[in-house]
Amino acid sequence: MAWSIAQVARMSNVTSRTLRHYDEIGLLPPAWVGANGYRYYEREQLLRLQQILVMRELGVGLDAIAEIMHEGRDQVEVLRLHEKWLLAERDRFQRLADTVSHTIKDLEGGETVSAKSMDHWFEGFDSAKQAELTEEARQRWGAEHVDAANARVKDKPQQWWQDQRDQWAAQLTTLVELIDAGREPADAEVQDVIANHYQWITQHWTPNRESYTGLGDLYADDPRFRANFDRTDPRLAEFLRAAMAEYARTRLD
Repeated sequence: MAWSIAQVARMSNVTSRTLRHYDEIGLLPPAWVGANGYRYYEREQLLRLQQILVMRELGVGLDAIAEIMHEGRDQVEVLRLHEKWLLAERDRFQRLADTVSHTIKDLEGGETVSAKSMDHWFEGFDSAKQAELTEEARQRWGAEHVDAANARVKDKPQQWWQDQRDQWAAQLTTLVELIDAGREPADAEVQDVIANHYQWITQHWTPNRESYTGLGDLYADDPRFRANFDRTDPRLAEFLRAAMAEYARTRLD
């Protein structure tokens, strides 16, 4: 049985234009194209579309989805992975709902809210974001590598994490100063900063040429990372991408 692009658009609430775009980028080719030029989809394509939409709902970008879909994983395995992802999202939203419920009870009580009680107003936010990023990383670079990286730092004290944030902030500040000074990504002073960044990264995992270049692309292309860099300086993300690519090309295997 086959469905036209218009029928698939209606049943999935995805526009025909989006379906054509998915075809153009190789993410969701139709089963076949009729003599009239219309695209037709069969059961396999509908299942693939469901998988794409699940990952889109979870905030995964199209490039990352393409990488996952093109790995040729068994369909049941992919569905089990999506189920795990969705259950994690369910738990995340439950934690956030509990936080909001706690705040409502505090406000309805009509009494002065204590500082200790207000701590509960923000439960679930940091863990939710970290869980989302971790799961995406497991999909992008492999669960084994990400889990091993997390295991290396899971017992680090709070001060260690603060030191890591301070080092990262200092690196970004130095890069902005170098941009202001007219330095290029391949300049020695810039590459020295990138070398420090690479050493900083190796405390978590050890990228090779391909993965370190990919990390620079992620910084610039992912809207969540890009927004953080843009708040520091709108030039920073693209400069960092170019500098990391240069470092990977000249110094990594």
